[in-house]
Amino acid sequence: MHTLRTALICCVLSVMTLCSIVAPVWTAEEYGVTLDEVKKHKAFFDDPRPIFTDLSFKKIMPPEEYSKVTYDVEAMKKSWAEVVGLRAPEVVGKIAPEIKPGTYRYQDKEKYPFKELMWPMLYERFKPGGPPFFGNFSEIKVIPTRQYYWALPIAEATKKNTGQTKLDDQGYLLPDSYLGGYPFPKPSGERKAEQIMYNWEKRYYGGENLFIMGKTTGFRKDLSIDHDGAYNMYVVRLQGRVLQQPFGWYDNRAQQSREYKAFVVKHLAPRDMFGTSVSLVSYVDPDHLDSWMVYVNVLRRIRKMSASDTQDPVGQWDIIYEDQQAFNQKLSPNRYPYKKQVITEREYLVPFATLDGSPYISSKGMEMCGFEFERRPTYVVELTQLDKNYIYSKRVLYIDQETFMIYHGEYYDQKGRLYRTLDPIQYFNPEMGLFFEYYWLCWDHLDMHSTYGRNYNFHAPWVGRNQTDLRSLINVAK
Repeated sequence: MHTLRTALICCVLSVMTLCSIVAPVWTAEEYGVTLDEVKKHKAFFDDPRPIFTDLSFKKIMPPEEYSKVTYDVEAMKKSWAEVVGLRAPEVVGKIAPEIKPGTYRYQDKEKYPFKELMWPMLYERFKPGGPPFFGNFSEIKVIPTRQYYWALPIAEATKKNTGQTKLDDQGYLLPDSYLGGYPFPKPSGERKAEQIMYNWEKRYYGGENLFIMGKTTGFRKDLSIDHDGAYNMYVVRLQGRVLQQPFGWYDNRAQQSREYKAFVVKHLAPRDMFGTSVSLVSYVDPDHLDSWMVYVNVLRRIRKMSASDTQDPVGQWDIIYEDQQAFNQKLSPNRYPYKKQVITEREYLVPFATLDGSPYISSKGMEMCGFEFERRPTYVVELTQLDKNYIYSKRVLYIDQETFMIYHGEYYDQKGRLYRTLDPIQYFNPEMGLFFEYYWLCWDHLDMHSTYGRNYNFHAPWVGRNQTDLRSLINVAK
């Protein structure tokens, strides 16, 4: 017995040594960036400092890593325009053309037809800050529409694989037909809505290995704060990898199990949520239900989430698990299927974080300050839920025609009432050709509650299986 125990210990030590040899070179700590460090460069409220100048990716990432994920800007613009068949600046400006680039105050709503250019809730928020919801804006800066694009390898993979991805006769993705890039760069035909939604599902949001640090604040209807939270999130793409090695499938397990992506969210605050973590492994097959697991800190147990559990609120935020990033629900013919349709295609005025990250939220009235608004060509997709047991009767998503990013989501309850809305406000890195979620704003229109979140996230080559599978949840419990 003693000999066997010694042999087992030696075996474990050998494996640990081997793991230390093949472990990624860079870690979050070696980048020198923590949530406290982010706060030093930009406070949560009343701070107009340009965080993406002071704490830019180029400054925090080792030069050899940064060079691997940056490309020639003009080459990216040219290639992506060929992929999608449009440049946004050339297709907007037809609605309310009298609204030109410049600064406008909320009083200008009476002088200019902003109502024609904004989705209803955005128009309603164009006023001074105050109850019942945070996130109004008394002043906006309209800028000329920019051309956006994805990283050169994403464009090249999309070109190479155009026409390869297929849908079945019900409009669901044939899993083995998707190889990488955006599956339907020019959505068309009777399955246009489905094609748009699969472009979103296969998004390269923040790249393929992503580390996110986030902070959240919740507001009652009188704008008093009732929640102050923080979290880390680790994301790894497992299929269709084109930006960094390994290309294609992440590993043999991903290929054999047909896994698409994995992530883990670890709550750091408030104190009663500390340690609670949620993991997701998503599968490429529409019939294969995604695997959701949660480590519950008060129980010190890991449990598998059922199909209905993913409709639970995330912490004290005004979203459910399947609302993350505006829409994170699996498109499935068996589990809460939708009727999908494009209800309009037109331009809207959309808020963006500036390229330097200087926008902020004012503690006076909880107003949005310093954000830039630009005209964007937009699909409006309506997803009508066919199963009355689901929390929402329908979702309405505003999706960019040039990038396939979601800018606004509306979620209606089973009585047809507007229940929740969510706006992910993007930061765009021109050298990388990638979008990162900077702010996310969400509102509960029934409980009259709202949540404001701010992220700092970056390409993180060390994020992989060890940070995103069941073992990472077990480590939380130790």
